[in-house]
Amino acid sequence: MRAGSVARRPDRPRSSHVAEHALAGGAGASPAETRSRPAGAAPADPSAARATADAAAAVRHIPSLDGLRAISVGLVFVAHVGLESLVPGGFGVTIFFFLSGFLITTLMRVEYERFAFVHLGHFYLRRVLRILPPFYLVLLVTCVGALLFDPPGTIQAPALVAQALQVTNYWIIFKGYAGQAAGTGIYWSLAVEEHFYFVFPLLFIGMQRLRLRAPTQARVLWGLCALVLAWRCVLVYRFNVPAERTYFGSDTRVDSILFGCALAVWMNPVLDRREYDERLWKFAIVPAAVLTLLACLVVRDPGFRETLRYSLQGIALTFIFIAAIRFRDWAPFRFLNLRPVAFLGVLSYSLYLVHYAWIFAIARMTPGWNPLGRALLALVLSVATSWAIYRFVERPCARLRKRLTD
Repeated sequence: MRAGSVARRPDRPRSSHVAEHALAGGAGASPAETRSRPAGAAPADPSAARATADAAAAVRHIPSLDGLRAISVGLVFVAHVGLESLVPGGFGVTIFFFLSGFLITTLMRVEYERFAFVHLGHFYLRRVLRILPPFYLVLLVTCVGALLFDPPGTIQAPALVAQALQVTNYWIIFKGYAGQAAGTGIYWSLAVEEHFYFVFPLLFIGMQRLRLRAPTQARVLWGLCALVLAWRCVLVYRFNVPAERTYFGSDTRVDSILFGCALAVWMNPVLDRREYDERLWKFAIVPAAVLTLLACLVVRDPGFRETLRYSLQGIALTFIFIAAIRFRDWAPFRFLNLRPVAFLGVLSYSLYLVHYAWIFAIARMTPGWNPLGRALLALVLSVATSWAIYRFVERPCARLRKRLTD
């Protein structure tokens, strides 16, 4: 295979719902990539090409997606300001994982269905320009702050190298939080996603080359989720590992991302034409999914929480995502599309990066304040900082991504 890692279109019914590169964080292909398609690759389906313009308008902004991002970062923030015993901040991270898998796979599927081609070089370039500039900026600023205001020795080179190389999660598993700037321990979740980005595109391309139909691709991904669950059970019940091992490890948390990938390849609520029985979904399926999520929060057995909990959450989120996207005007999901909520969703990545550092900094600078005052100040400063990062870092990088990969 060439550097672009070509994959031919499998012989299966082609979706008439194909999307443009304009999906958020776009990883779609460009006309230039079709010109560089090697001989023998299947040409794009003419009927799909004719449908592209209409489909692009429908999926340029996926309903409820920014609102779900806002919910995710909101759960994490509220837990970190001192309510972790009441608010499931870890579940916010799980939503982020699921959303990442769904979006990235949707984008790769769009590219493949339009061009019978997935350009790995462009995929990785887009991920680099999307994730790393804000990450390294915030890491640099927080480390400088720690060197200036924290006791000597707070920052240790090995811990900083682990963060820079995206292995924060395994550093925490084996070394704890020692050597990291205050508020940067949350970067473990970014490491999990980076590890996923390295491997999953190859798996996706492989499934296309094997000409697997969409339901079979989903079964492959669900099978991998089952293997991850089995591995967690082995670690917990055979080797008695601490909870940090299953919570932070890429090998034990990647199924939360893969559940989103499975939804993207089959029954995708954005790309696939499928009719849904609204009464069944609104009065049976969605309530059952919500009850499942609540049960995952209520059951406190350590073995359950370290093993089956993540799998049940992934299954429930599959149905929640379908409903939130397809029934965006239904009362329980309507707020996800309100402008203030969607605005926070747009800022969610940079907000996630900066909020915990601000919480630590404010706690240090305002020892006499009540917790509510600190939380409000941390929220204001976090939103303001994340908006500045979005405006002056993320948006210019997005334009650069488009220029380099179109």
